[in-house]
Amino acid sequence: MSLDVRESVPLAPLTTLGVGGPARYFAEAADEAAVVEAFRFAEARGVPLFVLGGGSNLLVADRGVDALALRVRVRGIELLRGRGEDGGGETRGGGVDGGGGEAGRALVRAGAGEAWDDLVARSVAEGWAGVECLSGIPGDVGATPIQNVGAYGQEVAETIVEVRAIDRATGAAVVLSGADCGFGYRDSRFKRAWRGRYVITAVTFALRPGGAATVRYPELQRALAAPAGGAAPPLGEVRSAVIALRRGKSMVLDPADENGRSAGSFFMNPTLAPGAAAGVIARIEAAGVLAPGEAIPRYPADGGRVKLSAAWLIERAGFAKGTRHGAAGISTRHTLALVNRGGATAEELLGLARRVRRGVLDRFGVALSAEPDLVGFAPGEIDDLVGGAHL
Repeated sequence: MSLDVRESVPLAPLTTLGVGGPARYFAEAADEAAVVEAFRFAEARGVPLFVLGGGSNLLVADRGVDALALRVRVRGIELLRGRGEDGGGETRGGGVDGGGGEAGRALVRAGAGEAWDDLVARSVAEGWAGVECLSGIPGDVGATPIQNVGAYGQEVAETIVEVRAIDRATGAAVVLSGADCGFGYRDSRFKRAWRGRYVITAVTFALRPGGAATVRYPELQRALAAPAGGAAPPLGEVRSAVIALRRGKSMVLDPADENGRSAGSFFMNPTLAPGAAAGVIARIEAAGVLAPGEAIPRYPADGGRVKLSAAWLIERAGFAKGTRHGAAGISTRHTLALVNRGGATAEELLGLARRVRRGVLDRFGVALSAEPDLVGFAPGEIDDLVGGAHL
C-alpha cells in the first residue's frame, strides 16, 4: 500500500496529556509493508522515525518533533491454533511454540494497533485469565512490551510469549521470544539495548482459559473483600474493581474529568539496593514525617532490591494533591499523575516534574525517574529526569 505522509501535524491532540508541538511528518501504517515504507521515507529525508502509539505515555516538546511520527495501526485479535501462523518472510528468534502444544494455554495474538483495553475486555469475556488486572489502561497493544506495562499485581511480562516486529536495519519481520525481551520493572530491552531498532507490529500472549484471576495486590484485595489465599473472584468482577480503582484516581480516559489530561503515573517507583534502602528508610524515620504507627511502604523487587512508593515519597516531601505550577499540576486524586489543567506547556510540566524530583531528592535522598517517553527535546535537556533515577 502507499504510505500517506502529512506534514506539520499537531501531536498534542494525539496524546492524553494534550501537550506538545507538531511532527514534521506524520503517517499511519495499517500493515507491515507500510512500516517498511515509512523507514525508507524517513531515511530518504534524513529524519528520525519515532512510533507514536496511543499517545498515553508520552510528553512531546513544545517545539514539536523534527521526525516522522508513525502511528502503527496493524489490527486484529486472533486465537492461534497451529504452528507457523505467520508463514514465510520472517526471522524467528527464541523458539516459542506458536500453536496448541501448550496445554492449558490460549495463545492470543493482537495487532500492535489494537487498543489495549479492548484486548483485556475480550480476554475477560472469553474467560482467558492473565491480563484482567491491567484493565482500563489506555494506549495500544504494541506499547505494552516496551514498558512492560503493569498494575495491581500483574505485568504483561507474565503472559507475553512472542513479539513480532520489523527490524529497522533490514526491513525484515522478526519474531522475538518473551524470554529474550529482558523484562524488568517498567523496563525491557526495547527501552535499552534494542531502543530504536524494532517497530512492533503484533504481540502474542499466553492466557489461561478458565484460569483464576490474579488477586495479590493488597488494594485490589480490599476492594474485592478477597482474603489472601482465598478463592479468586470471577474475571469480570476483578476487571470492574480495577477500573473502579483507576477511575477513583483519574487513571481512565474521561473527558469530563478535571484530572483526565495526564500521562498516567509520571514517576516510576524507585528500586534500591538493600543497603541504600536501609539508609533511605533511616533518613525518612529521622525526618519526622511518619504518623504514629505508620509504616513506610516497601516491597520486594527483582534482584533482591527494595521498591518504595513514589507517590508516598512525593506526598511526604510536601507536595500535596492539587499542587499547581502554571497550567500544570499534580492530580487532585493521585500524587503520581501530573496533569494539564488547560493550556499547559511541556515546559510547565517539566518544571513541575523537576520541582517534585528535587524535593524528594533533597528530603529523602531518592532520585525519581520519569516514566513517560519525552520526545523532541534537545540533548541534555531532560537528562536530570531520565538518567540515574534508580539508586
